[in-house]
Amino acid sequence: MRPPTHILVVNGVKVRRPVFVVAAPHSGADLLSRALKRSPGFHVTMGRGPVARVVHAFARRPSIARSGGAPQVLRDVLAEAWQVVPAACAECTATCREAGGIVGAGPCVGPGALSRFGDASPDLLYSVPVLLRAFPDARLIQIIRDGRDVVADMLADPACMTWVKPHMLSEDAEFPNPFLGVRSAEHRERWAGMPPAGKCALRWRGAVRLSAALRRELPGEHLLTLRYEDMVASPGEAIDAVSSFLESKISTIALYGRTIPRPGSWRRRLSAEDAELVEKVARDELARLGYR
Repeated sequence: MRPPTHILVVNGVKVRRPVFVVAAPHSGADLLSRALKRSPGFHVTMGRGPVARVVHAFARRPSIARSGGAPQVLRDVLAEAWQVVPAACAECTATCREAGGIVGAGPCVGPGALSRFGDASPDLLYSVPVLLRAFPDARLIQIIRDGRDVVADMLADPACMTWVKPHMLSEDAEFPNPFLGVRSAEHRERWAGMPPAGKCALRWRGAVRLSAALRRELPGEHLLTLRYEDMVASPGEAIDAVSSFLESKISTIALYGRTIPRPGSWRRRLSAEDAELVEKVARDELARLGYR
């Protein structure tokens, strides 16, 4: 049975085939979002406060995401985030503002030029089932990156480190917990005692398992999978794939000239102990994805 169709109108434009970029933390979603934001007709948001709060509520408590009202909640916060009004960008994150080339309060796009909407908020991956209920015609782009490089970036990011503190897996936490990568309550104490690198590896492992499930479940017209390494090595080819998938011309320039960690930089950024722990925790996923 097909899910019901909901017509959402933002700035006088019907939201059709919205684009959502999903990935584990520090896997390159921001790079692709930059290209989308700077493409004609696209309005892509990244981590607006209300969206982030809903996304993290769904990530930490999957039972909320499964509730009947979850799709409407997500539609509402995204519709608000996509509104183009004076000073709209003042409420955006620094990452979103910089990606859009914004100086001042914005807005970053003109309402008359809009034809596609999208979002690439951190941790949006855990809301994909709700997104598909809210927007049955959504287009998803997921990005995969070497887990060792991901962990190196996570360890250097204070925002990511807030999620690995012991109180994040409280007594009322739900299991399995894909957001933190913990499968059952029996593993709570083991998780609490793990070094930060191990907890980050669990987060990456849980995220790529969700990504693998999406590849099994979604048809090709709804999901495109990219590798971070391919985006960095061959930006033109990666953007060509995205343009074909979205049936829209996507900007390639935004992927060139960026100072970003190169693939394999974990070798100098992770200690020997941390690298060994990451490879132990995520051995199967690293091997399955060809990261040896």
